[in-house]
Amino acid sequence: MTMTEAPEETPAPAAERGPKRSWVPRSLLAIPAWVWFVIFFAAPVAWILYYSFGQQVDFFTQIPDVSHPNFHRYTEAFNPSYFPTFKRTLKISLIGTALCLIIALPFSYWLAVKVPQRWRGLMLGIVLVPFWTNFLVRTIGWQLILSPDGFMSSTLQHLGVIHEPLGLLCTQRGVQIGVVYNYLPLMILPLFVAFDRMDPALRESSKDLGASRWRTFTQVTLPIAMPGVIAGMLLVFIPLMGDYITAILLGCAKGSMAGQLVASQFDSTLDWSLGSAMAVMLILFILVTVFVFALIGLALRAAVRSHRKVTLVDVTSDGGK
Repeated sequence: MTMTEAPEETPAPAAERGPKRSWVPRSLLAIPAWVWFVIFFAAPVAWILYYSFGQQVDFFTQIPDVSHPNFHRYTEAFNPSYFPTFKRTLKISLIGTALCLIIALPFSYWLAVKVPQRWRGLMLGIVLVPFWTNFLVRTIGWQLILSPDGFMSSTLQHLGVIHEPLGLLCTQRGVQIGVVYNYLPLMILPLFVAFDRMDPALRESSKDLGASRWRTFTQVTLPIAMPGVIAGMLLVFIPLMGDYITAILLGCAKGSMAGQLVASQFDSTLDWSLGSAMAVMLILFILVTVFVFALIGLALRAAVRSHRKVTLVDVTSDGGK
């Protein structure tokens, strides 16, 4: 008798064995982002912090003397004469962020839900058109619009809406209009993404269960889109706190902001150490403000969740029969 040989097992195709794992760690993919973060954020902030402990040598020397680090420039930066500027900056930034949210919320919802898919790209392009123009040029354009001799003032006087030239230029109201225009797209885009990614079935289910449109929006749509709301508010509030171009062009001396105060120390007085101390104070001011409003938001969310808490009844008990 002859023994039959067992057939040799053929190796499985490469497609069945699964993809070959790479030996390169996935964490390396984040290296470009970390390099960008270190070069363009961490390093400049570190230099600003370093210069803030120095002292101005003389009017013609820009680089501070940091041979004997001290907190003297922070003491000068806490001068009460600067407090009105920081207070005005916070007021303009909070009102500007709130106005951007009020305007962008219904527009982003309409764009993501009501506008047909084939027209959304065009509408988003129109929203982004202002970003194709330089920030300074856009602000100068509003300077021409709000001017007492501009076409808006002339048109409103011709229509009888106002009886004297428009008085918005070189005022805080003019600065408020400018910042809302300049930063509104930064609020619209994250809100649009949040609304666009939402499953329409959730809204339909809410309506089928008897909820009104307003209740569906406030209890279903808005809570799900809350990450987009928070992202938009941060994207508007943080750069708005440091904006000084809008304040210079549209507010003149009456609309000065903290960013303008910091820039003047670097450009006009050449006191880089005091300007650095003010910049560090502004950064801390922004962080404290964001932290306070984050705590307020968490408290409001906890209150809303406790109000919406549902108590289930045991139907198997005698009372439920």
